[in-house]
Amino acid sequence: MQEKYIDENKQGEAFAIAEKPTNSKKLFLESYGCQMNFSDSEIVASILNEQGYNTTLNQEEADLILLNTCSIREKAEQTVRMRLSQFKSLKKAKPNLTVGVLGCMAERLKTKFLEEEQLVDLVVGPDAYRDLPNLLKETDGGRDAINVILSKEETYADINPVRLGGNGATAFVTITRGCDNMCTFCVVPFTRGRERSRDPHSIIEECIGLWDSGYREITLLGQNVDSYLWYGGGPKKDFKSASEMQKLTAVSFSQLLDMVAVAVPEMRIRFSTSNPHDMTMDVFEVMARHHNICKYVHLPVQSGSNRILEKMNRQHTREEYLNLIRNARQIVPDISFSQDMIIGFCGESEEDHQLTLSLMKEVEYDYGYMFAYSERPGTPAHKKMEDDVPAEVKQRRLTEVIALQGALSRKRMEGYVGRTHEVLIEGTSKKNENQWKGRNSQNAVCVFDKQEGQKLGDIVTVFVYGNTQGTLLGTAE
Repeated sequence: MQEKYIDENKQGEAFAIAEKPTNSKKLFLESYGCQMNFSDSEIVASILNEQGYNTTLNQEEADLILLNTCSIREKAEQTVRMRLSQFKSLKKAKPNLTVGVLGCMAERLKTKFLEEEQLVDLVVGPDAYRDLPNLLKETDGGRDAINVILSKEETYADINPVRLGGNGATAFVTITRGCDNMCTFCVVPFTRGRERSRDPHSIIEECIGLWDSGYREITLLGQNVDSYLWYGGGPKKDFKSASEMQKLTAVSFSQLLDMVAVAVPEMRIRFSTSNPHDMTMDVFEVMARHHNICKYVHLPVQSGSNRILEKMNRQHTREEYLNLIRNARQIVPDISFSQDMIIGFCGESEEDHQLTLSLMKEVEYDYGYMFAYSERPGTPAHKKMEDDVPAEVKQRRLTEVIALQGALSRKRMEGYVGRTHEVLIEGTSKKNENQWKGRNSQNAVCVFDKQEGQKLGDIVTVFVYGNTQGTLLGTAE
């Protein structure tokens, strides 16, 4: 499954946290790609914080540089390689500096990374972060170190993630790892392994802990949250859940979502990413039942053509996807949707492209993540299909899709004008220091003038009087 990604034209995001006074070493940690990578970086920072490392935003003072990488598209990997080349002079000036690569790119390339990138001392896959202390002992001895063993059980459930950077109001809570869906274009099953669901007790405890620490919104995170399924008995504690929850022998995603909403009733809750063929109506029924569950779903479709969906092994049809959208809107009338779209997949015809455009018009997404198809080595599409859509055709089709989504986004934003919205204050607007920025329940960004007494993490009632293509303009009431 694909997730939401940072802009691949940007440098990765570097993180810093409050220093632990007894620590003497410095870690420079930079993340690329999906939300899961950013969540994993918080796990890595927590593990290394116990090993004497404080994080720093200054790579010049670092004893250890780690890049948490993405392998979902070729451009993402190119960005990481370019970033590594920028460390060469630093490595030359500091011979004892250790440089490591984490995450999906490390898992895909394995030992090749040590051979191709002479600068790299350390290669660690997504399921091997607990082994970092041992691996660093190897590099301290002057040896390269690698662990890319995938696990069928690792969920890092017992590790309390260090909250890196961020705004202090919103946080990620990982509920699943890995993916069992073998979409032919996707490298995730090979870089993150089989799907595993995290113990719901630890999830709820983490959510309560975040609320107690001042966080006011969480995103339940996984490659495919809708296939969350945990066996092992009901909750060990009564988290103010319905009494029947105590009798559960298995917990599905809709049940987990309900449990979290009840356990932290004032916390805003989001989740990502969903898979159309795993999503069930009871998820939407839970959303409708709880005011604190945001009315927004990121629901990747990838193509509007059944022929292409079959080639992608998406396990849903155009008709099934549209029926899911229609039923969801009957249950949650004010729900919003965003999409992932792959343009120019193997064998995509002009007719297939037009079907994608027509599906977008029917759904009217709030926004989307749209990319031209690029082959990923090792995937079924790379092994068995020809990447036969010319680059210029891909680009033209992608331009058309982006233009259409722009028009749809503006239309959706206009639909929010003239109404009041509950907006969580997430920080100061980048364009105007006298304005706050935040999101409404439907995930639309809103900016409004600051008022005395307001602070980060407050949920404010905002009247929206105008909009741009992607932003609501409002006034706090």
